[in-house]
Amino acid sequence: MVHESFQTVKGQINWDHPMYRLYEKAKRNGRWNPADIDFSQDKEDYNRLHLEERISILPLISSFSAGEEAVTLDILPMIHVMARLGWLEDTMFLTTFLHDEAKHTEMFSRWQQAVGVGDIDLSVFHSDSYKRIFYEALPESMERLYTDDSPEAIIRAATVYNMIVEGVLAESGYYSFRQIFKKAGLFPGILQGIDYLNMDEGRHIQFGIYTIQRLVVGHDDRFRLFHEYMDELWEHAFGVVNYLINLAEEQQKLATAPTILEFHPDMMRDYAVKQFEIRKSKIDRVKKYDSLSELEAALGS
Repeated sequence: MVHESFQTVKGQINWDHPMYRLYEKAKRNGRWNPADIDFSQDKEDYNRLHLEERISILPLISSFSAGEEAVTLDILPMIHVMARLGWLEDTMFLTTFLHDEAKHTEMFSRWQQAVGVGDIDLSVFHSDSYKRIFYEALPESMERLYTDDSPEAIIRAATVYNMIVEGVLAESGYYSFRQIFKKAGLFPGILQGIDYLNMDEGRHIQFGIYTIQRLVVGHDDRFRLFHEYMDELWEHAFGVVNYLINLAEEQQKLATAPTILEFHPDMMRDYAVKQFEIRKSKIDRVKKYDSLSELEAALGS
């Protein structure tokens, strides 16, 4: 691909563009460093847990650790397609996006090393549903963007990456960390990291929402595509959540000593369902607009 012109020579960056505003937020709020997080108390906490308690939390750690690595590796095609389309502000924001995901991967790897599970193969906790999303659907949809920059391809990629992986699974995971560990007074280091991740992911989800909104507004066929793909992925997303909950419940039943870990299965399942419905509702809002210009005017860009 050769360049025919440059936006900043013919004009300037659109300072009011939704993606530029996210870029500014990323510069202000994304300065945290995983290496600065102190995991010494987390190590002590982990060593005090009995075997069943350890096994009950490792699947959640495994899901996040591999998931963050997956989204780090798989974001590159989205950056490539945004640059190829000449969407400068989107591309600028995505440079921070990639940096965020790399830090998330680092954070979980540092925690695993600190508590002494860095050399354990945690992939045994990846269910068929998990593999369908992270091993297959995510890389398939993202890598398609290298050769296909159609609105449909971008919608599918943003749907699995931003709406399902980040908007449903990651958000549900953050909720689980806080419900289980914070209430038990455990793992202050990883909880601090989760707060940073949650803040970063909020920007990432906003990217996905706007990207899909701008492509489906005024196009009923694309709107249906989004909903159909969300529904297709939901079976596996809920399967991931359900599998983790069932594992934790099984370990509680096997425990020979009282546990300090509290699980509320129905509450966690309900939270995942709520996140799924919220992601859909964000896209449904565009039905009241007939064109991209109307949508952008409503967003103040």
